[in-house]
Amino acid sequence: MKWVGFGILLALIAGVAVMVSAQDEQVARAQVLALEKAWNQAYKAGDVKALSSILDNSLVLVEDDGSLKTKSEFLASVKASNANDEQVAPESLTVRVFGSTAIAIGVIAVKEAKGDKTHRERFIDTWIYRDGSWICIATDATPMTHGG
Repeated sequence: MKWVGFGILLALIAGVAVMVSAQDEQVARAQVLALEKAWNQAYKAGDVKALSSILDNSLVLVEDDGSLKTKSEFLASVKASNANDEQVAPESLTVRVFGSTAIAIGVIAVKEAKGDKTHRERFIDTWIYRDGSWICIATDATPMTHGG
C-alpha cells in the first residue's frame, strides 16, 4: 500500500512539472512575440539603439541574396537607409519554444518608399534565453514568389 501512495505522489509531481513547463512555455512565447513586435517598431522608426538591445552581438543575418551581415553592418544599414522610408507590415507570426531556444516564423509585407512596389518575405528568427532575457542570435528573410 505504501508503494501505491508513493506512485500516486510521483504522478502528481510529474503532472505539476508538466503544467509549470507549459506555463513557462507560454510566458516565453509571449516574451518573444513582444520582442518581435518591438523589433518591427524599432526598424520602422530607425531606432538603432532599440534594435541593438534586441540583437545579440554575434548576430548572423542572412540577406535575400544569401549574403551575410553582422549586427554592426545591419545597424549601419538601418541608420544609413533611414528605415522608415520602407514600410514593413507583419502578416503572420508564430513562436515555437524549445527550452531556452525559441524560433519565430512569420510573413512580412515590405513596401518600398520609392515606387509602390510591395513584396512579401517569410522570415525565421532564432532566439535564446540568456542572462534572464531573450535575445535574437540569427535571422533570415526569404522573398516569397508565390502566395504560400
